[in-house]
Amino acid sequence: MPTLEHNALVEMFREHPELAPHLLATLFHVEVPPHASVAVVESSLEQLIPVEFRADLVIELRDVSGALVLAIVIEVQRDMDPDKKFSWPTYVTVVRAKKRCGTVVLVIAPDAGVAAWAAENIDLGLGLGHVEPLVLGPAVVPESTDPADAEKDAELAVLSAVAHGNGPNGLTVVKAALVALGRLDQEHAMVYFQVIWSGLREPMRRALEALVMERQIEGETTFPFVRELMDRSKREGKLEGKRDTLLRLLARAGIVLGESERERVQACTDMATLDRWIDNVLGAATAIEVLS
Repeated sequence: MPTLEHNALVEMFREHPELAPHLLATLFHVEVPPHASVAVVESSLEQLIPVEFRADLVIELRDVSGALVLAIVIEVQRDMDPDKKFSWPTYVTVVRAKKRCGTVVLVIAPDAGVAAWAAENIDLGLGLGHVEPLVLGPAVVPESTDPADAEKDAELAVLSAVAHGNGPNGLTVVKAALVALGRLDQEHAMVYFQVIWSGLREPMRRALEALVMERQIEGETTFPFVRELMDRSKREGKLEGKRDTLLRLLARAGIVLGESERERVQACTDMATLDRWIDNVLGAATAIEVLS
């Protein structure tokens, strides 16, 4: 099941599709075809075989005449998944055949190990052809430590904090990203901060909390919104943990949720209600009994 962080990274590119060709050109030094527009299109890739492949996002680049010049398939990958070595080539060939244009896969992989795995060439058979995913990971995303630069490119600053937040310069990178978030509206700042916070390991989280508390004690307002975002992120993390626990218990009990019932669980933001549902699993036979 996609996590909040996974969905937030996807939404970053959905709301700013021009970010994809920009990163291809600046970080991968790919010669992106001249284009006049960038747009998100459908991500469902149906085949003649009875299987549906669904990418996280598909972005189209068109020239001034409206002709397609490039398609970019966006995939967020937080773990190694052997199935992706088969689905990614499918994405390329299906989109290329359907759109009649060049197609590449752009993988966002914050973890260095996952990024290295994702960047491996995918042999299509007998060494006669391969697909090479372009991977945004710690080896490619630069460390954004200058707050002024971070403010100019908030999305890249967020990706940098996700990729390098636990490294030797992690606190400096995160601080620069927070400055950039301070220029965004509260909703976007919260979502992006959640992405950064969830990727930080405990030592870096403690260091960031200490920094924020120190700034507050000294009366500085460099990051006035961070304390609230931390509290909200922690709460959302606890809620997501309880939802996951409930779903795992339901699966073990053999209780199947309908689509509306699953949506109800995912939409629940009340700790007491989730605790009650978790307790209800014991001895229940149906989803109705659990969600009563």
